[in-house]
Amino acid sequence: MREEAIAYLRQKAPKAMLSCQKEAFSLPDGLHYLNCAYMSPLSKSVEEAGVEAMKGKRNPTGVHPEDFFSLPKQVKSRFSRLIGSSSTDSVSLLPSVSYGIATAARNLTPRPGQNIVVLHEQFPSNIYTWMKLAEDYDLEIRTIFRPNTTGSVQQAWNEAILSAIDDETLVAALPIVHWTDGTLFDMASIAKKTRETGAALVLDGTQSIGALPFNVADIRPDALIVAGYKWLFGPYSCGFAWWGDRFLDGMPLEENWINRRGSENFAGLVDYETAYQPGATRFDVGEKSNFFLMPMLGAALDQVLEWTPEGIQAWNEALLSPFEDDIREMGFGLQPKNERGAHLFGLRMPAGVEVAEVRTSLADRNVSVSVRGTAIRVAPNVYNNADDMTAFVDALRAVIRR
Repeated sequence: MREEAIAYLRQKAPKAMLSCQKEAFSLPDGLHYLNCAYMSPLSKSVEEAGVEAMKGKRNPTGVHPEDFFSLPKQVKSRFSRLIGSSSTDSVSLLPSVSYGIATAARNLTPRPGQNIVVLHEQFPSNIYTWMKLAEDYDLEIRTIFRPNTTGSVQQAWNEAILSAIDDETLVAALPIVHWTDGTLFDMASIAKKTRETGAALVLDGTQSIGALPFNVADIRPDALIVAGYKWLFGPYSCGFAWWGDRFLDGMPLEENWINRRGSENFAGLVDYETAYQPGATRFDVGEKSNFFLMPMLGAALDQVLEWTPEGIQAWNEALLSPFEDDIREMGFGLQPKNERGAHLFGLRMPAGVEVAEVRTSLADRNVSVSVRGTAIRVAPNVYNNADDMTAFVDALRAVIRR
């Protein structure tokens, strides 16, 4: 099977216009890291950018007032290109997804009796804020469960989401793919329904942006919020939000100096200003100019833009394709490729097989994946190759043979 997989990758790689990028990383030999949905490894170029940035703090006179503004703008520009935004004025810098979700919630005007649409087993950063808002304003939380069906889970789940959104929906707060098993949601149809009903559409793109093509001009959500340490290959505690017109004149979560009009004039900072910087800049986190993290995040985005989400998606599809039939024949539940991301997929257990057994077998072969909800979650990326997938499938086979 390993030889077949290698041959398949050689055949498919030219179509993907991408080859294995293992040499761009410093992952240890013998580790089969299929866990990018947990945290991406730092590439060598991102690590180098971080080291050079730390060296710059040796002499603070090398940091000039204009650097506080130019560096964030450069990083925002890269992210704008990645998501198809025509301007950086719609992008803000965040320390976390929960920060962006809280910003969105602050700028909604709830009425008692309205509802908030979320998914079952959605990531908690896109849940807790809405639970608190519902409690404060007497709102209904509509949780859409994964359908128990012998047909298409994706189709049934999307239909249930669309049915739940109505004229009393305040916000549909959803992921682009489900973080436990990679189920793809029909964002075009969902966005159309929210526009028809007047509901806000707030998307968590953490498990998709960077690895899955997405264009804000096509989908037109009201907000897209993305953590940077997974599929964007960046460091921890930094990320982005893209804001639509519904939010752009809103109130920020915090009142910091750098997001006020005229803050570029350091000598005039004691002349307190009530007006914010225009556009999404008002939503930037305080100390957004982080002179260690921003260079790393910029270098990471350069890599993603070079590899492209299309190339990354195609490479991951080529990695899994030779093994799909074997996985299903062993009894593991795996959604069809058109219903999930190629970069993130979940396996449901065959009858009589416990998740703990599979985890032990994977660990014995130094295969790193995650358990999320009731699924074994597998998340390959450009540093993976046929050896990694072979080790993964061998671990599954070992459990079935016991």
